[in-house]
Amino acid sequence: MGAGTGAGHGRHDHNRAAAWAAGGTLFAGTLLLVSGIMDILQGIVAISRDSVYAHVHNYVYSFNITSWGWIHLALGVLMVIVGLGVLRGAVWARLTGIALAALNVFAQFMFLPFAPVWAILGIGVSVFVIWSLAWDRRVHHTTR
Repeated sequence: MGAGTGAGHGRHDHNRAAAWAAGGTLFAGTLLLVSGIMDILQGIVAISRDSVYAHVHNYVYSFNITSWGWIHLALGVLMVIVGLGVLRGAVWARLTGIALAALNVFAQFMFLPFAPVWAILGIGVSVFVIWSLAWDRRVHHTTR
């Protein structure tokens, strides 16, 4: 190791981590918007044309498709609003985004029998949103 390599190295790593966190938060906000819009569309389809989704018989957590449509529509609208807040940098939006993404994981899991591929994709996106918003350094950063 050369002289002086340790002094600036920590600051460089911190700047790199901050850049990754900021980029992850921007991406998470965008994913919240996209996921919210897709939930809105999923809800509209379920409300208006429930024949699009598979009909599942003897499902323990059974709601009719129209009920699921209203759930997805409401969750989607909230996710779009919070996604816009995340993109604006609001702390409340990052924390609320984590909660809404967790609710979306739950809703997609419960909707799994009706649209399995879409539900698994929705779960994956929401898990990434939770991870990205939870690791945002601006939330956890304290001055040294």
